[in-house]
Amino acid sequence: MSTTQKQRMIQEYVPGKQVTMAHIIPNPQGNLHERLGIDGNGALGIMTITPSEAAIIAADSAAKSGDVEIGFVDRFTGSLVVTGGIADVEAAIRAAVETLVTILGFSAAEVTRS
Repeated sequence: MSTTQKQRMIQEYVPGKQVTMAHIIPNPQGNLHERLGIDGNGALGIMTITPSEAAIIAADSAAKSGDVEIGFVDRFTGSLVVTGGIADVEAAIRAAVETLVTILGFSAAEVTRS
C-alpha cells in the first residue's frame, strides 16, 4: 500500500443572482473587435452574469433597447458582449441590468465606462 494519498477536491457551483460586471468601452482601440471575433465596429458593452443562463435574458433586453448587435452571448459562462453606437450600447447595458434587477431580483455591480 502506498503512503501517498490522493486528495480529492469537490467544486460546487452555487449561483448567486448577480451582475458581476457591466462595462462600456466607448472607443475600442486597434483590432479589439477582430480579436474578439465580432464583426463591425463601434462601442462595446460587456457583462458577466450568474447564473449564467440569465445572459440570454440580458441579451434579449439589450437587443430590444436600441440599435445594437449582440456580438457574443454564452449561456454557459454568463458572458454578454454588445456592439453599436456609444449611446445605444450604454442604453442596452443599462436596460439589461435594470431588467435583471427589477424583474428577477438580481444584485448588480455599477455600470462602468472606460
